Amino acid sequence: MTSHARLWHFHGGLHLTDHKAESTNLPIADLPVPSQLVLPLVQHIGAAAEPLVQVGERVLKGQLIARAGDHIGAPIHASSSGLISAIEARSVPHPSGLPVQSIVITTDGLDEWTIPSRGSSDPCGLPAEEIRNRVRDAGIVGLGGAGFPTHIKLNPGTRHLIETLIINGAECEPYITCDDMLMREYASEVVEGARIMRHAVHAAQCIIGIEDNKPAAQDALQKALNKLGEFNTRIVLVPTRYPTGGEKQLIKVLTGREVPSQGRPLDIGVLCHNVGTAAAVYRAVVLGQPLISRIVTVTGTGVAQPRNFNVPLGAPISALIAAAGGYTIPHPQLLIGGPMMGLPLPDDSLPVIKTSNCILALPARPAERELPCIRCGECVKVCPAKLLPQELLWHARARDFDKAQDQHLFDCIECGCCDAVCPSHIPLVRYFRYAKTEIWTSEKERRKADIARKRHEARVARLERDKAERAARLQKHRPELASSEAPDVDPKKAAVQAALERVKAKQTTDDS
Repeated sequence: MTSHARLWHFHGGLHLTDHKAESTNLPIADLPVPSQLVLPLVQHIGAAAEPLVQVGERVLKGQLIARAGDHIGAPIHASSSGLISAIEARSVPHPSGLPVQSIVITTDGLDEWTIPSRGSSDPCGLPAEEIRNRVRDAGIVGLGGAGFPTHIKLNPGTRHLIETLIINGAECEPYITCDDMLMREYASEVVEGARIMRHAVHAAQCIIGIEDNKPAAQDALQKALNKLGEFNTRIVLVPTRYPTGGEKQLIKVLTGREVPSQGRPLDIGVLCHNVGTAAAVYRAVVLGQPLISRIVTVTGTGVAQPRNFNVPLGAPISALIAAAGGYTIPHPQLLIGGPMMGLPLPDDSLPVIKTSNCILALPARPAERELPCIRCGECVKVCPAKLLPQELLWHARARDFDKAQDQHLFDCIECGCCDAVCPSHIPLVRYFRYAKTEIWTSEKERRKADIARKRHEARVARLERDKAERAARLQKHRPELASSEAPDVDPKKAAVQAALERVKAKQTTDDS
């Protein structure tokens, strides 16, 4: 049932024009399989996946083509059937702009499935470990944008007791409507997936949080809950305010609890997953399908017909633009994501990956000239993490990263509220990302140096130990060697001495 329980408020935030209606007038459409798919081996937080195929090999839709490179990683599956035409570095939508090793599939137009994995008609009858294994094998990561492997989040361990599972349907950023349309058209999958995850983590209750500007999604989910008879799950409407969809902000609004600085929701007995992730879990556990597609919003004044598409992973962004009627303006500004947290794209040749939720095309705007900070404090008022952005800016500019960390730099969720209100047009979030990247790089180099130092110390200790053991063995056997060894005697001296002894004996005899 829809709950009108007490709600709390988070600090700061903004009321923004949502621009949601433009892309919700039409149902979700299936994007035709393009002639080529580019599947980067890094579509998640963690180590890159390891290829299991070779150039020239034919693969089928849903086939495992790259295994997880580490515990914190996710496998990659073919989004359609075809030939592996290359395994090489390709550009991907990532802030670094660096190319990533990718598997390129030239599709054959058959879209032929491999033998599907086993599904389950009674998913809540499965052990939690089996659910996690199926989610892991399906390559599911957080579809809200973080890309953290889902099977790890579904394993809170024995130290954490999960009281509340939150399914995040807030989708607060302007223009993006992929979660809204998913909840409208696939409500039963979202609800079933939430039930499976609640069973896997033994949560006492589940809350589906939706912003109050999504009445159609609310109605669809409520009907699905009633049909399923899921009484431990309730829908809670939350006020429309950016960034309510942030994990920590939504938890605060729904529960009144605050995730501690540098802490995790697990620390307060809460687990949060996106509605898209819930639907993917349902397909993996019940239908045996890996994560090979996702819903993507294509919107903005730069495209003719904004709409949501079900897109095979690896499809070029240009194919989505064409399916949305093409560009309406020359040389639009392209973003992957929304206007607040989106990443600028150099062109539309880049592929859709697991964390791609929106392609936004807007008229290009000249960059505002950055002016000196006037210390107005507006950034402090709107920061949902209760930070002091102007002080973080000073530390980032001065490369004083220790002080930036002391000011809780890593609590910044990069929501862009401070950028939006800054009268000096300072790209604050860009400075914060730079500082984080420098700290991560420094930490990575420090870890490498620590490993090298420990290896050197271990080698020196081993050599010293071997030397001491040899000395101890020699000391142990020295008395035996001393007693067994006869003194060295010169044969010539011995012969002369013997002759002298004989002469002396003869003289003694003669005298007597």
